[in-house]
Amino acid sequence: MKRSTTALVALGAVTAAVAGGVLFLGAGGGAGAAGKGADGLPPATATVVRTDLVLSKTVDGRIDFAQRRAVKAAVEGTVTVAAAEGRTVRRGEALYELNDKPVTLLYGPVPAFRGMKAGHRGSDVLQLERNLRDLGYGAGLYVDTEYGKDTEAAVKRWQKHLNRETTGRVGRGDVVFQPGEVKVVSADAALADQVGPDAPVLTIASTKPVVRALLEQTDGALTARGTKVEVTLPSGKTVPGKVAGTVRPEGEDGAESGGGQEGITVEVVLDGGSRAASGEDAEATASATFVSEAREGVLAVPVEAVVALRGENGGYGLQVVRGRTSEMIRVETGMTADGRIEVSGAGLRVGMKVGVAKP
Repeated sequence: MKRSTTALVALGAVTAAVAGGVLFLGAGGGAGAAGKGADGLPPATATVVRTDLVLSKTVDGRIDFAQRRAVKAAVEGTVTVAAAEGRTVRRGEALYELNDKPVTLLYGPVPAFRGMKAGHRGSDVLQLERNLRDLGYGAGLYVDTEYGKDTEAAVKRWQKHLNRETTGRVGRGDVVFQPGEVKVVSADAALADQVGPDAPVLTIASTKPVVRALLEQTDGALTARGTKVEVTLPSGKTVPGKVAGTVRPEGEDGAESGGGQEGITVEVVLDGGSRAASGEDAEATASATFVSEAREGVLAVPVEAVVALRGENGGYGLQVVRGRTSEMIRVETGMTADGRIEVSGAGLRVGMKVGVAKP
């Protein structure tokens, strides 16, 4: 991810550009005052256009999946079925097996921090009951925060389906709660590996494809959550997306961070969900264009057309050329991008010819 191109033009370039080709004028400069030729006309002209100006930066990136995190064993045991890399795991399916028992994925934001049994109360119980209902084991189950007899009966039905001992209790390490379906990125423990509590067994991620790109430390404004990004995938297809946040570069400990010494690693979520990058080569390079500001349908001229006016009022002007005559009009300047600058002012319209310095 080394290539980096920036389409930004500093407003400070205005003075330098006009100083080399068009004279500084007094505030009352009239027709022909800024011309370089014998007839008072500029050496070259450009046309006032209506266009979109975009401040952007393009860098290389690669396809990945969002929210990578490790799943750790809650109890000691032997891996009897290892995680299948690349597999998408959904509610009620096993992530892996420990001691010949499936560790089942259930949906919910609260982690599985304990075993659950009759008499327990809490948000984890509420999550469990919602999953039992959605998996089809909720007949007669009242979904609340209390692990009652109805919860115990639903758990027994679920355990019977899994071919497990029907205890009516959910043991510590029997389930893993995640916000939704996950993709297995890597199997960190192989078949027959002995794992202890808190030992990583597999790494998972969201099924949503993202593009990870490296920005420079000076590009902090582009890393804001929600910044618009246009991503060109390896196939050439262009997909819109937005910045979801920053992550630690690979090889560093931890999950979320503001970046490393060489720059800031940004995660871009693609519009269109899991289908957005379907069939794309994850090993190939993608291109990400970060849009920091955009102005649509504005009047614009080349930067070198703007004249810095001298005098008490100062400001900027354009030398408008009409046939064999010209006059200076005062303008307000705005955003600059790709060598053009936004201009506005009384009498300024599309198609006008304005003086520029000779190339």
